[in-house]
Amino acid sequence: MSDSLLDTALEAQNPNADAKGAPPARNPDVPEKFLDPATGELRVDALVKSYRELEKRLSQRIAPPAAGADPTEIARWREMLGIPASADQYAITDKAGLGIDPAVNEQLHKAGFTQDQVQLVYDLAEQKLLPLIAEAAQQFEAERQVAKLAEHFGGEERFRRVARQLSAWGRQNLPAPVFDALSTTFEGVLALERMMAGKEPQMAKDGQPPATVTEEELRKMMRDPRYWQTREPAFVQRVTEGFRKLVNG
Repeated sequence: MSDSLLDTALEAQNPNADAKGAPPARNPDVPEKFLDPATGELRVDALVKSYRELEKRLSQRIAPPAAGADPTEIARWREMLGIPASADQYAITDKAGLGIDPAVNEQLHKAGFTQDQVQLVYDLAEQKLLPLIAEAAQQFEAERQVAKLAEHFGGEERFRRVARQLSAWGRQNLPAPVFDALSTTFEGVLALERMMAGKEPQMAKDGQPPATVTEEELRKMMRDPRYWQTREPAFVQRVTEGFRKLVNG
C-alpha cells in the first residue's frame, strides 16, 4: 500500500522528523532551558528574559555604588578597581628619597586612588617638584651670596660698581668657562678681585688647565651641596685652591 499523501506532505515539511513524528534533533550548543521540551523548538521568551537579567547584573557591577550604598558593596567595588583596603597597604617606591607621607596617602586613599595612581603621584613629584626645589635652593643661595658680597664691598651700590669692573676684566682676561665658574660664588668673586688687583697670578685667556685639575671636575664640585648649600669650609677651600692651580698653571 502506498504512503498517504498527507503523510508525505508532513514529512516534506519537517524532514528531521521520523515516521513516528519524533521532534527534531536538539542543538547541543543551546541549553535545555531555552528549548520547548515537547517540540524541541527554541523558547524565545526564555532567551530574552535571561539576556535581560544578565544585562542588569552586568550594569550593576560596572556602575559605581550609589551614595549611601552598603559598605560591603562599596568595599567590593574598591577591591575590583584595585584600591587597597587601607592607605598603609600602598606599596610605594620612593625613587627620589622624598619620603612617604602617610597623611597624603590617606587623602589619596579616601579619593579612591589605586596603587598605580598613587605611585604615579610620587613619580610626578620627583619629575616636576625636585627640579623646582633645586632651582629655588640655588636662587636662595645666590641671593645670600650676593648679600654677603655687598656687605664685603661696603654696600649694594659699591658692589654693583665693582661687579661691572670685575665682569669686564674677567671676560677680557680669562677663559669663559673659568670666568663663569668663578663669578658664581663669593670666594670666586674675591679671587677675581685679587687677580684684577694683581695680587694673584693671571691666567691667559687661551690658557689650558693642567691635567691634574680640570675645569669639568671643579664645576662638578661646585654643584655639590657641600659647596653651594652647606658651605663646608674644607670642601670650599678645595674648590678655591683648584681655581688657583688653574690660574697658576
